[in-house]
Amino acid sequence: MSEYRAPARMTGAPPRVFLITGAASGIGAALARRLAAPGVALALHTRANRAGLEATAAAARAAGAVTETLVSDLAHPAVPAALIAATLARFGRIDALIANAGFADATPLADLTDAALARSIETILAGFARLSRAALPHLPDGSGRIVAVSSFVAHVFRPGVPVFPASAAAKAGLEALVRALAAELAPRGIAVNAVIPGFIRKDAGTRAAVDPARLGAQIAQIPLGRLGRPEEVAAAIAFLLAPEPTGLTGALLPVDGGLAL
Repeated sequence: MSEYRAPARMTGAPPRVFLITGAASGIGAALARRLAAPGVALALHTRANRAGLEATAAAARAAGAVTETLVSDLAHPAVPAALIAATLARFGRIDALIANAGFADATPLADLTDAALARSIETILAGFARLSRAALPHLPDGSGRIVAVSSFVAHVFRPGVPVFPASAAAKAGLEALVRALAAELAPRGIAVNAVIPGFIRKDAGTRAAVDPARLGAQIAQIPLGRLGRPEEVAAAIAFLLAPEPTGLTGALLPVDGGLAL
């Protein structure tokens, strides 16, 4: 369940407020660093990596942003709405939701338990649905933004590339919800999009879904010939978060070095 400090509400709402889930490392942390600036407020979430989240928050504050840190498990049905409520309590508004939290499960389908499958679905797919549902009444028409972080695992099924059955199912459902929500929110001028990372370099000390001993073989599958960087995915997300209309909604934007070609 959630573990929140009692937030002190800001005096005067900041120009833009972003909620980023999975912000303790990797893409989420890179995005927080990219968005951080004077006048920006960041609600930063992690499931359990408190030290990483505090480091992300400290870097954002050093760049001039105001932060709130939130520690909870998105697989719990009550947590997504609680994250939105905590963001509103602290900052008085929410302009953009970035659903980045998730994990990769490479368990073969024959060995996948119902509990493990449910864990992926609850965290990735249902977590996004619940976050979006709670955020919708508060996102501003015209400039509100939702971005989901999907994965190549929902698109690439070929020899030499590891298969992630539970993750693929959850991420494919996530992308379907992105497109459905984009159609639903288009009349309000709220853009809903997804980015699709490929193999992304991990922060030191974080668990890699792919066996490091097999990493060279995976890099050989990438046309650009290298792992992606969290900062590259963060740049794509930041573009989709721009308050100015871009004409993009319901887009599934690959940031995978050509892996899915």
